[in-house]
Amino acid sequence: MKHSPYVAREPDSKGFIAYPDAEHEVWNTLITRQLRVIEGRACQEYLDGVEQLGLPHDRIPQLGEINRVLDAATGWQVARVPALIPFQTFFELLANKQFPVATFIRSREELDYLQEPDIFHEVFGHCPLLTNPWFAEFTHTYGKLGLAASKEQRVYLARLYWMTIEFGLVNTEQGMKIYGGGILSSPKETLYSLSQTPEHQTFDPVEAMRTPYRIDILQPVYFVLPDLKRLFDLAQEDIMGMVTQATALGLHAPRFAPKPQSPKPEAA
Repeated sequence: MKHSPYVAREPDSKGFIAYPDAEHEVWNTLITRQLRVIEGRACQEYLDGVEQLGLPHDRIPQLGEINRVLDAATGWQVARVPALIPFQTFFELLANKQFPVATFIRSREELDYLQEPDIFHEVFGHCPLLTNPWFAEFTHTYGKLGLAASKEQRVYLARLYWMTIEFGLVNTEQGMKIYGGGILSSPKETLYSLSQTPEHQTFDPVEAMRTPYRIDILQPVYFVLPDLKRLFDLAQEDIMGMVTQATALGLHAPRFAPKPQSPKPEAA
């Protein structure tokens, strides 16, 4: 597991997490900007979730505030975690209807892009849709499957997660909209994902599992659901059978250049 330079903030004895004013200001900058960018681009189910959560603009929300809304809506909670967690912990949390949230926020120097999932990405990007029963059911099923899966199977499940929960699009009566949290928390990817530049493929779970990705670039291909209920329907299907099928078929050729390797130090 990679090391993160960020350190999650600890709560006090009452569960309250104190953030400095500078970090509240970063939150305000991020949420104010992103609410403008997603207007007309996010799916209605996500926007309904934003309204239900009532996220503050002037400060970083406390996890307890989010939990009260999620628990009432779908029985979910958020769980405080460090910046990066192992696959095992991730699947355990989802299997128990707990969504991991790292209690740190990006620096101003990394305002536009951060590889580690911070509290803005997790809360603004993902928590609104956890108020939606279809999305919540799929995420719960995904966690249970991942918990029981082998190391090799988890790699295919990770691609399915990436192409849906993180970077998924959905068709609506108003046109193609965004539901993936990785897009919705990124101003650049929000605009790019709906443009003519990337490829848009009709969602096929096996194809999604066979599609390589890189976390540090704009995605070359997005999978588009016919509607958000497709995730709920998928949760009732044989996803692990699809993993077996995808494994047998093998990966597609990457649609991106290899990640540049750091130069090795010269031998003395």
